[in-house]
Amino acid sequence: MRKELPIALSNRHVHLSKEHIEKLFGEGYELTKMKDLSQPGQFAAEEKIDVVGPKGTLKGVRVLGPARGSTQVEISLTDGFKLGVVPPVRNSGDLAGSPGVKLVGPKGEVELKEGVIAAARHIHMHTDDAKEFGVKDKDIVKVRVRGQRGLIFENVLVRVSPNYALEMHVDVDEGNAAGVKNGDMVELIKE
Repeated sequence: MRKELPIALSNRHVHLSKEHIEKLFGEGYELTKMKDLSQPGQFAAEEKIDVVGPKGTLKGVRVLGPARGSTQVEISLTDGFKLGVVPPVRNSGDLAGSPGVKLVGPKGEVELKEGVIAAARHIHMHTDDAKEFGVKDKDIVKVRVRGQRGLIFENVLVRVSPNYALEMHVDVDEGNAAGVKNGDMVELIKE
């Protein structure tokens, strides 16, 4: 059974709905692809916006594409201190009851009532990878990081889809605590 997989650090970013793209960048605006991300069909856009909270601003936050059904701001807990919000640790798309912020673009602003989260650590797996690792969608596993700052990440959600590429995602705070960098190999632990 396979045990090792790559890890990647996810820096602060924003997923925008089509409506919010147009409010921030102009009517009919389309995001400009800067580079593809590891997950098929996902990309880092050239566009950046400012995220404004009650206590501070995160300037130049990268927008990821394509457009989504709902706008979602993903930040670290440390970013939350700067903004003056406490982002709940949540799975992507679980936005109910999360704090809101103001988004500022070159052509307008959007006042979000909710939508700010610290993304829960998770693993993207293609269906073929899931078979090799002996896991299924929504399983919760542990992941061991070796090295000087080695640790075991608990409560790691496995997300399985034929549209995913194998990779574990943690935020910058978690990655720095473990001393990992993009592409380092980590070990999945099934219990």
